Amino acid sequence: MTRYLVRRLVTFVLVVFVISVGAFYLIHLLPGDPAAVILGTGDSPANRTKLYAQLGLNKPIYEQYVVWIKNVLHGNLGTSFISETSVWGTIRAAIPIDLEIMFISQILAFAAAVPLAMRSARRPDGWLDRVLSAGSFTLLSIPSFIAIVLLVLFVAIDLGVPHTGVSSYVSLTSDWVVNLESLALPSIVLAVGSFVVYFRVLRSDLIATLQEEFITMARSKGLSQRRILWRHALRPSSVSVLGAAGVNIGGLLAGGFIVQYLLDIPGLGYTLIQAIGLSDYLVVQGIVLVVSVGVVLINFFFDMVINLVDPRIRRE
Repeated sequence: MTRYLVRRLVTFVLVVFVISVGAFYLIHLLPGDPAAVILGTGDSPANRTKLYAQLGLNKPIYEQYVVWIKNVLHGNLGTSFISETSVWGTIRAAIPIDLEIMFISQILAFAAAVPLAMRSARRPDGWLDRVLSAGSFTLLSIPSFIAIVLLVLFVAIDLGVPHTGVSSYVSLTSDWVVNLESLALPSIVLAVGSFVVYFRVLRSDLIATLQEEFITMARSKGLSQRRILWRHALRPSSVSVLGAAGVNIGGLLAGGFIVQYLLDIPGLGYTLIQAIGLSDYLVVQGIVLVVSVGVVLINFFFDMVINLVDPRIRRE
């Protein structure tokens, strides 16, 4: 286990290093003088001098990276020249919203996918399995930005449910009940996509596991189908779905960005799209770095969870 963990940590560090280099070069990929692009051609020479000092643009490229990464490791992602606020402060204010939406959506997705996959796997090609399979393919074909518009039109406008429309977000610290209501629609939309993936993967693995000899032995002992599914079949069948969860949760950020922007929820996605529109490149750079490292951390975490569920993987 120790050797496997060390290898994964080394891989993690190398991937984060590559991500940091890519995020650093975002500024230098801008055409022309980065300072002129960030500040605009009509800005004052004093601000340009300040930006050159902040980004180290008057130094060789490798020295610029060293200065930048040192600042990043100390929590300094720079200061936005648009809002004149700390980039890290802007990101730190938005991150809890993304984490809350992802947490709620994954709870909903797993709560629906696990029992339905078990019911479906008990009788493959039965009427329930066919209905669930057809329904999951239908849900998979609906993009998140279309689903959120339809839900807002139906729930917030037609039914008039409060705190579910555009610009209705309330922070968790202000009122946790209203906060959950305001995040219900985006969480449901993101949960639908996750549910389809988890349901399909877990159903396939459960069907294969239920054909194994140890399941036949469990049946011969007179164990109930429910006990066999929950105690004997679920764990060996959950490796693939956990791997899918690691990839899927990282992918939620992209879908969540669009949903946040459509509902005016001030998370990372809304902040990123606004920063792109305002040419606030330091905020864009900071969000890209934080989100990329976050995706790698999520995958690293699920790698460890998978190894706890199935120790055979690390021996391989």
